[in-house]
Amino acid sequence: MRILYSLVLYLLAPLVLLRLAWRGLRAPDNLRRWPERFGIVRPASGERIVWIHAVSVGEVRMATPLVRALLERYPEYSILITTVTPTGSAQVTELFDHDVAQAYAPYDLPGAVARFLNRVQPALAIVLETELWPNLFHACHRRGIPLLLVNARLAEHSLAGYQRFPGLTAGMLAAITGIVARGTADAECFRSLGVPAGKITVAGNLKFEQQLPPGLPAKAAALRREWGTGRPVWIAGSTHAGEDEQLLDAFGQIRGKVRDCLLVLVPRHPERFAEVAGLCRARGYRTVLRSEKLPCSAGTAVFIGDSMGELLLFYAASDVAFVGGSLVPVGGHNLLEPAALGIPVVTGPHVFKAAELCESLVRAGACRKVGDPAELATVVSHWLQDAAARRAAGARGREVIEQNRGVLDTLLAIVGKYLQPEKAKPARAVNESF
Repeated sequence: MRILYSLVLYLLAPLVLLRLAWRGLRAPDNLRRWPERFGIVRPASGERIVWIHAVSVGEVRMATPLVRALLERYPEYSILITTVTPTGSAQVTELFDHDVAQAYAPYDLPGAVARFLNRVQPALAIVLETELWPNLFHACHRRGIPLLLVNARLAEHSLAGYQRFPGLTAGMLAAITGIVARGTADAECFRSLGVPAGKITVAGNLKFEQQLPPGLPAKAAALRREWGTGRPVWIAGSTHAGEDEQLLDAFGQIRGKVRDCLLVLVPRHPERFAEVAGLCRARGYRTVLRSEKLPCSAGTAVFIGDSMGELLLFYAASDVAFVGGSLVPVGGHNLLEPAALGIPVVTGPHVFKAAELCESLVRAGACRKVGDPAELATVVSHWLQDAAARRAAGARGREVIEQNRGVLDTLLAIVGKYLQPEKAKPARAVNESF
């Protein structure tokens, strides 16, 4: 089955290259570093390398406590972080500078994977969340490279997809050394795919271990002064197509109750910044973009966060947060960032990517789940108008986070089993084929 999968990938390779070229027009980094997509990377310095794969910005941020702890505890190892997106790569540079090496992850082609592993020869591979790649996992297993799937999530709705290809899925999962699952539901999904219970540890969500940047409060206060300290602010972060229209519908209702409210709208994907700004202006809202560096006057209704890596800052400067990807069936995004800032959180019904976490916040009274724009408007208006209720909800969100810390200690104990001196021999080079 893996051979057929590989053949299909090779047949699709020309289309992938065209897409890479097209994306390069908007993000030139894609073109400058295209050899990395085919496994041609510079090895990290040192003979003992821990390779961590984090898809994009969110996963890089999530990995930060783990990376910092590994750098401190295992100075004899070098760390290589791979990402898939230019924004993820930029986040690695911003957070770690030269403390780690970085590259784009190779496409899951046997040749590209072999070139990558021959150059890197990691002592340990750590893959975050649900990046499941048959050829990559097979190659690691064949070379004797321990492979850990960390903060692993697998929602029930995804099971059907993997179950349609049992041979491919079974071989891929068999190549994993260990799975560190976020929650019991995720662990059960992996078990239902045939992963032995002994391979799975339920540790909790690594996102609970993220620490807020020390300079964030001062930066947030300065930004809030630019927005207007006396006006209520609600933010809709990581929004998707089909969602912004619903948010603007809700905003119209909110403005009927909270007339001077400012909406901070932050689309998930950069290519949608201009489109979303156009939607706002078409509704008659005076709109300012972050990139314009213009002040938000009293007449400004919408602020578009069209920058990268500043969502946490925007959350910190706001009063109420809606987390996107949840009014449309995307699965929802990171609820913990606003909760960690003591901001009440609102989400739509589609939160299957973080169902357990969402329910924990809802039970605590830190989050409200809404079904449509009218309900969203009611909840946001209430919290914007009732400062005491808003502060209480935010405090409960912080409590949930504090109660769930400790994931990092469990994870480091697991990782440490593979970073002993006798386990740190470089993997042998292998000529990979089907």
